[in-house]
Amino acid sequence: MRVIQFREALREAMSEEMRRDQNIFLMGEEVAEYNGAYKVSQGMLDEFGAKRVIDTPISELGFAGIGIGAAMNGIRPIIEFMTFNFSLVAIDQVINSAAKMYQMSGGQFGVPIVFRGPTASAGQLGAQHSQAFENWYANTPGLKVVVPSNPYDAKGLLKSAIRDNDPVIFMESEQMYGDKGEVPEEEYLLELGKAHVARAGSDVTVVSFGKIIKTVYAAADELAKDGISVEIIDLRSVRPIDYPTIIESVKKTNRLVVVEEAWPLASISSEVSYMVQKEAFDYLDAPIKRVTTRDTPLGYAPTFVEEFLPNPTRVMQAINSVLYRN
Repeated sequence: MRVIQFREALREAMSEEMRRDQNIFLMGEEVAEYNGAYKVSQGMLDEFGAKRVIDTPISELGFAGIGIGAAMNGIRPIIEFMTFNFSLVAIDQVINSAAKMYQMSGGQFGVPIVFRGPTASAGQLGAQHSQAFENWYANTPGLKVVVPSNPYDAKGLLKSAIRDNDPVIFMESEQMYGDKGEVPEEEYLLELGKAHVARAGSDVTVVSFGKIIKTVYAAADELAKDGISVEIIDLRSVRPIDYPTIIESVKKTNRLVVVEEAWPLASISSEVSYMVQKEAFDYLDAPIKRVTTRDTPLGYAPTFVEEFLPNPTRVMQAINSVLYRN
């Protein structure tokens, strides 16, 4: 099977869908003439023209609103935020218009729109450009929130998101655009809201999503040297969350660690922990452990970045804790 970059998988998903449906267009800052801030949309202007690959001013509130209005009138926009940090300027449109319009209109207006772009930290970018908002958007009824972790998932999930009739928040990572992985040449789609058991194991379940799951793989590989078998579940979507897959895994392993790149209060890991204790409490042989970012804005210095993020050592410590290993 061929190997392509994460950014190429996203480009293929958008291009294939735009060839299939003339009502789909891409709009955002630098998506056209500059070929995308991260070269995700490279070459798309040449193929689809300026009416379907549209550069915007630095006005997230404005072009998010334009996209929502277009979606209400039968078009299927893909709106790219250069970073979801900038989506806070547009959050009123996303939350109060896109997410609520179908319900407020009594089903008269759907909003088939995808908001996509990078989320969370990407090195030394400072406190205002390093925030993860997956749990913020996942808190909103009417939205679906997708967070792929590899090129294969990115393409299959984005194609499904574009075809979905609900507004979808599609969150990527600057640090993953160059990641390579196997992606089939033939068409495929992945179901939104269905988690993936990325690695089978028997001793402990670790749930994660997005780029930070690579930290989980590193920890699991190290623990395997000591004979510890880690089952890794990649959520893929954080709204909806595939609780049955998580609970079935916990019933097998009897232990759970949740790892995410987000502040600890009211996070996805909080929600997963609550649901597991509610539905599978009698199967747990140890308290659930969470590994999150530190509860502070992210500083600029490399030492701050290293201390802020979940790392393999912290994940291994959490796993050893639920296994009662010193």
